[in-house]
Amino acid sequence: MARVYNFSAGPSMLPEAVLKQAAEEMLDYQGSGQSVMEMSHRSKVFDNIIKEAEKDLRDLLNVPDNYKVLFLQGGASQQFAAVPMNLMKNGVADYIITGQWAKKAYEEAKKYGKAVAVASSADKTFSYIPDCSDLPIDDDADYVYICHNNTIYGTTFKTLPNTKGKILVADMSSDILSQPVNVSDYGLIYFGVQKNVGPAGVVVAIIREDLIRDDLPESVPTMLKYKTQADAESLYNTPNCWGIYMCGLVFKYLKSLGGLSEMQKINEKKAGILYDFLDNSKMFRGTVRKEDRSLMNVPFVTDSEELNAKFIKEATEAGFVNLKGHRSVGGMRASIYNAMPVEGVEKLVEFMKKFEADNQ
Repeated sequence: MARVYNFSAGPSMLPEAVLKQAAEEMLDYQGSGQSVMEMSHRSKVFDNIIKEAEKDLRDLLNVPDNYKVLFLQGGASQQFAAVPMNLMKNGVADYIITGQWAKKAYEEAKKYGKAVAVASSADKTFSYIPDCSDLPIDDDADYVYICHNNTIYGTTFKTLPNTKGKILVADMSSDILSQPVNVSDYGLIYFGVQKNVGPAGVVVAIIREDLIRDDLPESVPTMLKYKTQADAESLYNTPNCWGIYMCGLVFKYLKSLGGLSEMQKINEKKAGILYDFLDNSKMFRGTVRKEDRSLMNVPFVTDSEELNAKFIKEATEAGFVNLKGHRSVGGMRASIYNAMPVEGVEKLVEFMKKFEADNQ
């Protein structure tokens, strides 16, 4: 069977070149006589894999020397708790609620201190990014938290919030490596890799060294202390060796394409093709305020639930899979991460044009 165009929000498609290399190395990684799945995380071979993956990620993002890169487990959802546990010194944090994941992080933070929702776009089903130029930032806030790109709702921060000198923390699970990032704008960036980087099971944290504390309360679990992970160079316990290896292959693949500036051009082209069609279609329309549109996740609808269902069914049969919108929103959503080729978006638009013509 031919490979489909997979528009899943995650786990999402991976570059074919990466999958082919992983297949070639499956039984024997570079003459070691074993698969990466089988080797000890304490071995010299794996030590080279994780160190090279970190170096390539640092190169791609121009990570400053005073930031640690940690390969962790538990997904982005575990970071909802790890962030307040590690960063709340005064016991206060400000959250900008732009979707389900920011809301979940905010609710989790309430368990560890005073979490304050300083802005929200819930009033219009998270279809826009609120004005964050003059927020009521708490004087005692230890950090300000954002979800940089909202996978479910298809919005993204084009301008970072004015944190009034407070540390900015960002969940970048669904848009990391899609464009250049000025890491020094943030105290902490973290991302689950299963959308734009690798297979599910790894979460990466990039944290400024001065935020790694050794004076945390005894109640903070050892595994959730950034200091534990930083001191052990992500090897405190057995990490997801295979997942880290796959991420490393993706990092090398992105470098071979020319890095993140080049990826941004490709992603802007892909998103432009789809948004241009939606803006001119008589049947389909995007659901997000234009100035806040994501390059990665494009939600859209027709005026009829029946038509939405028919479109999803026929698209799936035609090889365009996982276009159904999140259950909390409905409609459709095309996630067009780095690994989605331009051709995939062009063919989706061709199909949408034909569907529109056939269902007038």
